Amino acid sequence: QVQLVESGGGSVQPGESLKLSCTASGTFFRINAMGWYRQAPGKKRELAATITRAGSSSYADSVKGRFTISRDNAQNTVYLQMNSLKPEDTAVYYCHAVGQNGLTFDDYWGQGTQVTVSS
Repeated sequence: QVQLVESGGGSVQPGESLKLSCTASGTFFRINAMGWYRQAPGKKRELAATITRAGSSSYADSVKGRFTISRDNAQNTVYLQMNSLKPEDTAVYYCHAVGQNGLTFDDYWGQGTQVTVSS
């Protein structure tokens, strides 16, 4: 089992920055891909950014050039640096991780952290 604990959400004004963190703990052999998804009120959950264990990252078009995902494998932690925030970035942000035990891979989710961008 893997537990994901997120931190760093909050309320900011447009143009400001926030950094989210998510740390995995529990019983697992390895954490593989990690990422951040977001869900705005009345909308479906969507991918914001993902990163492989090797450090290869991908982003939704809506956040490219503004968000940066990174990770620390030794700490089983993933980060999301969010710059130039816009009101449309307002959402609950969920951490996602693929945990590996032997040849079994499972998806895990954090509890979500609120990000609100408003003037």
